[in-house]
Amino acid sequence: MEGALEAVVAKRPHAALAAADRVLAELMAEVGELDLEHRRRGRPKGNAYSNLLRTVIGQQLSTRAARTIHERVLAIYGGREPAPEELLDTDDAELRAAGLSGRKVEYLRSLAEHVVSGELETGRLEELPDDEVIAEITAVRGLGEWSAHMFLMFFLERPDVLPTGDLGIRRAVQIRYGLDDLPAAEELERIAEPWRPHRTLACVHLWESLHNQPAQA
Repeated sequence: MEGALEAVVAKRPHAALAAADRVLAELMAEVGELDLEHRRRGRPKGNAYSNLLRTVIGQQLSTRAARTIHERVLAIYGGREPAPEELLDTDDAELRAAGLSGRKVEYLRSLAEHVVSGELETGRLEELPDDEVIAEITAVRGLGEWSAHMFLMFFLERPDVLPTGDLGIRRAVQIRYGLDDLPAAEELERIAEPWRPHRTLACVHLWESLHNQPAQA
């Protein structure tokens, strides 16, 4: 009987979240029952390497600026994403002319080097548990825990990821749970404990809630 109940809950993650947390129940009633595709907003998923390449390029940039620079980088290679070996053979000046900072050029080279050397086996990341994926990705210079969390959520589609360093999630939790300050990682983990094993889905709704806040006077 217990196994049958778990199977039903697994098939109905929105209902499980609503039953576990009144705040999330109210939020889902307000914004609707969303999924990962809603958060992607039509952005292509690509492969693991291209996903990480885009992540490095887009760091600390608006969506529009990141798209523009990504397109300029692709233009260097005839409109396609470069293989790691091609990236390593490209002059720094050419990459910087596309709009990349010197630091991001270093980060892209680190990514390419890890793939070429086999230190980062992008083809087997899907087989690894979450903590090992994080360790593999954060070994690349310029890719931190937040980048690894985004990769887990939106590329590997892991269902129970909590990006404790994401400012949007922290801000949404502060607002929805009536906190005086942004929650630290430990407090966020405590609040999110009832969301298991659907913390990724909870985060999708929390991000959406930020678009439904009244304008400040």
